[in-house]
Amino acid sequence: MRSVTGRLMLLDTASLYFRAYFGVPDSVRAPDGSPVNAVRGLLDFIDRLVRDHHPDHLVACMDADWRPAWRVELIPSYKAHRVAEERASGPDEEEVPDTLSPQVPVIEAVLDAVGIARVGVDGYEADDVIGTFTARARGPVDIVTGDRDLYQLVDDARGVRVLYPLKGVGTLQITDEAVLRGKYGVDGAGYADLALLRGDPSDGLPGVPGVGEKTAAKLLAGFGDLAGILAAVDDPEAGLTPAQRRRLTEARPYLAVAPKVVRVADDVPLPEVGTALPRTPRDPDAVRELAARWGLGGSLERLLTTLAR
Repeated sequence: MRSVTGRLMLLDTASLYFRAYFGVPDSVRAPDGSPVNAVRGLLDFIDRLVRDHHPDHLVACMDADWRPAWRVELIPSYKAHRVAEERASGPDEEEVPDTLSPQVPVIEAVLDAVGIARVGVDGYEADDVIGTFTARARGPVDIVTGDRDLYQLVDDARGVRVLYPLKGVGTLQITDEAVLRGKYGVDGAGYADLALLRGDPSDGLPGVPGVGEKTAAKLLAGFGDLAGILAAVDDPEAGLTPAQRRRLTEARPYLAVAPKVVRVADDVPLPEVGTALPRTPRDPDAVRELAARWGLGGSLERLLTTLAR
């Protein structure tokens, strides 16, 4: 990572291939009839991102463990509703559409053959990989994700922003601190506190009952951060309503553990990997075989042409 001084683009890969899967018709198929809509859609996404934003480095960040045990131990409901099958050892199986699961290995093989760095680390989510790459980067960082949790990494001073797809990747919300303050009343550092107070049903995070997004933003505006809010709970003179004081008091056990669950890790043991944008395929023979086997056609050709520029 010491050499990553240019613009680094980090892909929340699962977030993007899920969007590709639901955004590209499943009539897009390989010669044998297998759906490849997620594969081709992701390749089109990456092509557009590279053309529009000109990264010097590119990493496809992966979920080696989409529901880490250390997070579940702290909040058992964490992503529990997405579990398709519990496993005694290794990550639980996530509920994924039947025609998407077989496409994931194809995506991984294509990224490897093209030479786009692909990084997942046992025991961590892609968000944590992204958080660690971001913490170690010495230049500007573009994080591409459909997951608002990563807003917590936005940092104008360091040039860290989130490219949030609104429609495909042709329409992106370029999320900086001005956007966060306008939408949520917090900056990047405050977004994690907002998220844990508000809760997130899609991640199984209960939040503080009765504290929605607007109330959470007002509390953070008044008391600075979660520590300041909890200090106010203990201060009879602080400007909390009786209901807010009661709700926050009752939620103390949750608030004691939620920060570790909600905040992305920045100390993941990343492997040594070359992150420079590839100009030529790492394995041209594999690229040709994958293109023919899965009928990747124009999507792969366009990406290779863009990378070669």
